[in-house]
Amino acid sequence: MTDNEIKLKAIAALTGVRGGIGADYVSSLLGEVTPAEFLVPAEADAAEVGSAVLDQLSGPLSALISGFVLAFEAVADAFDETGSPASAQEILQDLALRLASESD
Repeated sequence: MTDNEIKLKAIAALTGVRGGIGADYVSSLLGEVTPAEFLVPAEADAAEVGSAVLDQLSGPLSALISGFVLAFEAVADAFDETGSPASAQEILQDLALRLASESD
């Protein structure tokens, strides 16, 4: 799967969540970007296996995150153009402050 296809999956997942599609479907959609199988050296120890798996996951997960960021930027830009009294940045700052003040 190409980086662009993975970014499209991220956008589809966000669209699905906002459209009320079930969480199981969205999880399945996002699960499609991770490899079904991993190639590891036959004689690898645990650290080498972990490193090989991480290497094979990092590309798809990076593309997925890029897709989410790209989608967010498009929505935030469109929101800011509406003339709302609060900008997308202010809304994010408020959210961050609320999360930071919550106790774990």
